[in-house]
Amino acid sequence: MMERPLDLDAIRAFVHIAELDSFTRAAEAMQTTQAAVSLKLKRLEIRLGCRLVERTPRYVQLSAQGATFLDHARELLEVHDRALGVFAGARQRLTIGISDHVAGPELPALIARMNAQDPQLLIEIRIGSSGDLLQSFDRRELDTVIVRLHAGRSDGEIITEEKLGWFAAPGWQHRADEPLPLATLAEPCGVRVMAGRLLDAASIRWTEIFVGGGVAAVAAAVMAGLGVAALAPRMLPLGAVEVGRRLGLPDLPRLPVLLHSRVGNGRPREALAALSAAFRAAVRG
Repeated sequence: MMERPLDLDAIRAFVHIAELDSFTRAAEAMQTTQAAVSLKLKRLEIRLGCRLVERTPRYVQLSAQGATFLDHARELLEVHDRALGVFAGARQRLTIGISDHVAGPELPALIARMNAQDPQLLIEIRIGSSGDLLQSFDRRELDTVIVRLHAGRSDGEIITEEKLGWFAAPGWQHRADEPLPLATLAEPCGVRVMAGRLLDAASIRWTEIFVGGGVAAVAAAVMAGLGVAALAPRMLPLGAVEVGRRLGLPDLPRLPVLLHSRVGNGRPREALAALSAAFRAAVRG
C-alpha cells in the first residue's frame, strides 16, 4: 500500500496530456508552461513507479500502464470536483457564443472537455454568425465569443488559424458556360463576403444557388450536388472533395479564429483555457 497521497494537480496534467495528445496544449488548458506540465508528469510517474506517457518528437502516446491508469485518474478528479461542489454554493454561469463557421462536429467533445474541467460550472452556448455574436458580446449579453476574424475589429485573442477550401460532392461537374453555383450562409457572413470578393477579383462568374441558415444546411446542399461552398474541411461530411484547383478558383486564405472574452481569472477562465486548447487540437487534427 502506498502511503503518500497522489498529487491531484499532477493527475489533472496527465489527463490533459492524454486527452489533448500534446504537452503544449495541456499547458494551455492548465494556463501554465510546458515545462511545468512535464515536471508534474515526471513526479507522478516517479510516485507511481512506472512510465505513463511515451513521448517522441512526432507524437505523444500513452504507455500500457498509462492507458490503464487513465480511467482511474478521471474518476479521482470527478470525485474531487464533486466533493468541492458540495461547498461551492450557487453555480457560476458562463455564456459563450460560437460562430457557426467555427463550431464543427467536435463541439460535443469540446463541451465535454469544459465540463470535465469544472462540472459545477453552468455553461450556456449559443451558435450564430460572427457579426451577430460580436454585437451580443458588445451588449454584454455574452461573456465570451469564439468567432472568425471580423472586418473592422482588431481585438480578440487568436486561438488558431484554419485553412478553407472550395468543396463539392463527389462526381459534381461544373458547366463551363454557366456561372459557378455557390451554396452559402445567409447574411451577415464574413466567409460569404470574402468568397464573393475573391471570385469577383478573379473575374469568375458566380451565382448563389442555395442560402442556408447554418453550416450544416450548406454542407447538406453541397453533398446534394447543388454546387460549391467555401468551408473548412472539418465542416464537411466524409466524401466531399476539394475542387478549387480543378476549377481554377482563387486560393482561400487561412482565417484566424479569435476568442473575445471579458472573463477574468478563476474557474470560468480555466474552463475557457481548456476549451481553447481542445479547439486547437481539433483544428490541427
